[in-house]
Amino acid sequence: MSKSLSKFLKIAIPLALGIFLVIYSYLKFTPEQLAEIQQYFQKADYGFVALSVALSILSHMSRAYRWNYLLQPLGYRPHFLNNFMAISIAYLMNLFIPKSGEISRGVVVNKYEGIPFDKGFGTIISERVVDLLFLFLLTVLALSLEFDTLYGFLTSEMEPQKILYLLGAMVVVGIIFLAFLKLSNSTLRNKIVGFLKGLKEGVLSIFKMKHKIAFLFHTVLIWSLYLLSFYVALFALPETTYIPLGTIIIAFVVGSFSFAFTNSGFGTYPVFVAGILALFGISLTAGTAFGWIVWSSNIASIIVFGGLSFLFLPLFNKNRIVREG
Repeated sequence: MSKSLSKFLKIAIPLALGIFLVIYSYLKFTPEQLAEIQQYFQKADYGFVALSVALSILSHMSRAYRWNYLLQPLGYRPHFLNNFMAISIAYLMNLFIPKSGEISRGVVVNKYEGIPFDKGFGTIISERVVDLLFLFLLTVLALSLEFDTLYGFLTSEMEPQKILYLLGAMVVVGIIFLAFLKLSNSTLRNKIVGFLKGLKEGVLSIFKMKHKIAFLFHTVLIWSLYLLSFYVALFALPETTYIPLGTIIIAFVVGSFSFAFTNSGFGTYPVFVAGILALFGISLTAGTAFGWIVWSSNIASIIVFGGLSFLFLPLFNKNRIVREG
């Protein structure tokens, strides 16, 4: 497969999946349900939506500040605004080309701060590894808090014998996967091993940095702001206001994972979040409206801040050079 075709498929497949899910979710509703969803949009309290977006922006600021803890041991301390604008552009780029944001961040600090791309990109990967670990911990917490409900759902939808078959199949797949890593010498195996080594190195790098406590503090702050942003948005609709903590966390986690399937969660985020909320007693129409409100408001902020960053990044650094010169 040619590189151009591979790049095209990486963009086209997630986008096609998102479009399919949008059409699918639209067609499964009756005209009455679609009218009900429209009413949810009209009666939503957008003050809470705005507060939710503001908390999300604060998390980006914390991420921009945290980045310097990884760059300082390499001998670099870029300006906070350059970090923030690089991150804003990265989120914007991810809307169009999945996973391109990490590359754009490295390009921005290379151009405006003189940080070699490979070093800047390495810190971004380490940062992503730590965030993946925190998302995993939140997933475990969510599953433990709502284990009874999720287990009850599985047992009601599947016979116990089928669940055992599923668990057995997972064990077999795990054994085959480990055997593949141990015995194979293919390109795919080497890529997987390289990724796992990168995960290990990224996690261990935290313990080698000078300000590890501050780094961990900002990591906890970032994910706390993410979760708080999601929680505050629930107050936009009366139907989603009174939800147990476990349900909030698991809906947040599922919503976070949805970003990996399509361009920044296009199509998948509202469907996945609505599905989880429906499992815990929230109507599918209310859950769908909530999912679209949260997703569209955050995407709007990404477009605004990313677009402004594209405009102000060269102006800020031009004036900065003049001032410092």
